Amino acid sequence: MAQALDNIRVDEKGEKMEKRKRGCTRAILALVALVTFGGCAVSVNPVTGKRGMYAYSWQQEISLGAETDVAIGQEYGLYEDAALTSYVRSVGESVLAKSHLRRPEAREEFRKTVFTFRVLDSPVVNAFAVPGGYVYVTRGLLAYAENEAQLAVVLGHEIGHVAARHSSRSAVKSVWSQLGITGAAIVAENVLGAGSGQTVMDLGSQAASLILLKYSRDDEREADRLGVEYSAMAGYRAGEARSFFHSLTRMSEQSGGRIPTFMSTHPDPGDRENTVVRLAAEWAAQGYATNKVGRDTLFDHIDGMILGQNPRQGFTDGGVFYHPDLRFQFPVPNSWRTVNDAAQVVLVAPDQNANIQISIVPGATTASAAAASFLSQDGVTATENTSVTVNGLPARDVRAAVTVSGTALSVVAYFIEYNGKVYAFVGLTPKALAATYESSFLNTMRGFRALTNSTILAVKPFRVKTVVASRTGAFSSFLPATMPPGFTANDAAIMNQVELTDTIQKGTRLKLWEQR
Repeated sequence: MAQALDNIRVDEKGEKMEKRKRGCTRAILALVALVTFGGCAVSVNPVTGKRGMYAYSWQQEISLGAETDVAIGQEYGLYEDAALTSYVRSVGESVLAKSHLRRPEAREEFRKTVFTFRVLDSPVVNAFAVPGGYVYVTRGLLAYAENEAQLAVVLGHEIGHVAARHSSRSAVKSVWSQLGITGAAIVAENVLGAGSGQTVMDLGSQAASLILLKYSRDDEREADRLGVEYSAMAGYRAGEARSFFHSLTRMSEQSGGRIPTFMSTHPDPGDRENTVVRLAAEWAAQGYATNKVGRDTLFDHIDGMILGQNPRQGFTDGGVFYHPDLRFQFPVPNSWRTVNDAAQVVLVAPDQNANIQISIVPGATTASAAAASFLSQDGVTATENTSVTVNGLPARDVRAAVTVSGTALSVVAYFIEYNGKVYAFVGLTPKALAATYESSFLNTMRGFRALTNSTILAVKPFRVKTVVASRTGAFSSFLPATMPPGFTANDAAIMNQVELTDTIQKGTRLKLWEQR
């Protein structure tokens, strides 16, 4: 799965969480089985019309994509705005209609493949696709896009990956190198519970992914070319993407060279800026009316969208993790990294030799039952299972040992009853380091308590607010006094695809923000 997105939205329906987690495991196992047991086959490329070697058939891609879609919903969380999702879908469908998958000469199985377009609840600027017609953009990317034409090129790029079957082709080349990490992930998934496998993959290698395989530079260039082609044929001024790619370059420079997620496997953004302009001009020269920009249309749809981290879904401040929606808090060990996703919170030690996974136990109503279920898993050897209370809440203190990929791990776990749910805290570290991390584990687990601070309970997210400049002045002069957490004036400039010192003319529409 793609690295990273950092919001947490704990699903309150345990059954749905369990189905999502099982789906993630099945998707991983399916891909491993396809390669391990000779699933590679000769099949047709919709873009070239030629036959080639792929990891799986088109129908297998559709099936795997459907299962992966469920897992992605768990990992990222979907942004719950039906109107915004419908808008992204309409842009995606208009571009898809011009793709190789919808042309008269395309095979029926390609033409009839249903595409799904989703908006993910993450501030990270990212877009990606999985086999079978599933395309995703984050709300972070929508905030940094300046118009609909830029969005169309991005969606066309991802449709291009699906149409050219880049994942299936890449899987043939690269899956073998990842089976070691995957094996550890699958063992962890089976022994430590759903969700643990992804954590092993994240900690073992941020680049490890079986579903979202890294594409080659040639694949990315082809997707860029197809993105321009499809969007230009749909009437968009595809050259507008140049400014978006320039924004990605600025983001990279601002973060000290750390490449934004959307660029992590892509060609040099400077080259892309020039390439998209050239390609767009070529399509215009062929007679395509590439005049559609849609700046106000995009602005209308993102107005009111959450900007940056959503504190309602969890945030860390002063060494404490707070979750206003679920009304709990717990301390975070000093210098540990907090990673939030849609199903769990993971705390990672600075040296990555230990982590604590926090999640809601699906279907559990008592700490006792949750602990018993955890200890009944194959490979888990219990050393302690004690009834305790944590700040007045019924809980179980569990100690266990487990071996993952030949490494003996020490497990410290607490299962805590709170507000009709059971929260699981599972601390993992190599057995040799158990004494080093025990106090950190216990301080966090025993520090879980009800959140009662009225100010924190009432915290509101920042949202995009589009405004029309009432005067002419430097962009910096229009910025609100209060910034979203982690947001800078330069971030605001990049989001608007201007410089802080640029002169904004009266009547220009800007993307700013308000807290509500």
